[in-house]
Amino acid sequence: MKKSVLFVSAALMMCYFTSCGGGKKKDEAGGGHQLRYRGEKKTDEAAADVTAEAGTEAAVPEYKLLDLPTVDLSKFPKDADGWITMFDGKTLNGWRGYDRTDVPNAWEVNDGAIHIKGSGAGEAGAKDGGDLVFAHKFKNFELEWEWKVAKGANSGVFIMIQEVEGQPSYISAPEFQILDNANHPDAKLGKDGNRMSASLYDMIPAKPQNSKPFGEWNKSKIMCYKGTVVHYQNDEPVVEYHLWTQQWKEMLDKSKFSKDKWPLAYELLLNCGGPNKEGFIGLQDHGDDVWYRNIKIKILD
Repeated sequence: MKKSVLFVSAALMMCYFTSCGGGKKKDEAGGGHQLRYRGEKKTDEAAADVTAEAGTEAAVPEYKLLDLPTVDLSKFPKDADGWITMFDGKTLNGWRGYDRTDVPNAWEVNDGAIHIKGSGAGEAGAKDGGDLVFAHKFKNFELEWEWKVAKGANSGVFIMIQEVEGQPSYISAPEFQILDNANHPDAKLGKDGNRMSASLYDMIPAKPQNSKPFGEWNKSKIMCYKGTVVHYQNDEPVVEYHLWTQQWKEMLDKSKFSKDKWPLAYELLLNCGGPNKEGFIGLQDHGDDVWYRNIKIKILD
């Protein structure tokens, strides 16, 4: 490679690390961290070369995907119609914390439901809290569950989660909002009610908005098939969107996950589900008391 190209590559990489407040150095043994640029794994040096060739377009921030234990879905009960029980009402078998191998103590089984014990700490969560994921990746599916919230509570159900080291689950995952619309201030934020229950969080409002008051059970469903995603709330379709399309990109551009506001979230959500277009399903710890029950899934592959 010519010296001039090497000089440009090095200069651009120095600018990148400076603008991001620094970056992870290579391992002392010499094997660099893996970067992902436009969804491809690249070494630090290769990413620098791509950046130089791209001219004005900066590389995607560095991130690391974790490879944590998963479960064998064939071990879970399946009924005659193909519905697989994800929660048996008694144990958290199949579930673990996001980015970890055990279950955070803030989650418990209470009266036949999965309960996140409110910490009052908001997104900071409980001392041993954090989001909960079912340890199997799903691609095309129908997911059904019931939920209720305490007064003023906030949570969410995520799909297509990629476990990114040191980052929150929602950095890579579309969110079905769970909220007490009447008492949580998030209901009045965003645009046109797109942070109210069953909405695609911060992107598409659920219409009609038919959630029940805090303390009452709601019935919900997500259908995800070849990129088409539909939200249902209390037996009515309320949201539809299409992953990996121009519409999806335009929604991200106008959201809190835009390239300018959050480059890494933009990269991960734009390529939602990663190269295999699949990911984990998760329940959010937002610091409030929320209950989930009758969680089941049907594979549509």
